[in-house]
Amino acid sequence: MKKPLKIPKFKNEDEEREFWYNLDLSKYFEPSDFEPVSFPNLKPTSRPISIRIPEYLLGRVKEKANAINVPYQSLIKMYIQKGVFSS
Repeated sequence: MKKPLKIPKFKNEDEEREFWYNLDLSKYFEPSDFEPVSFPNLKPTSRPISIRIPEYLLGRVKEKANAINVPYQSLIKMYIQKGVFSS
């Protein structure tokens, strides 16, 4: 550690944001100061969307999901992920 970092009391979020935005952490820390961390319970943020698909297609997806005992929305997400990452 190069020198101790003194964090002031902030009056509001804007003041805190400005402090962290302008701070150069390389003046206070060496790379060897950092320790690896993991967040095992951290879930990816999800966001609801609206999509229009033909009823027959939704019916087929629901049938397939029921056959493999998976919620149909989870199956749709798996199909999208497979399509996006397989190229």
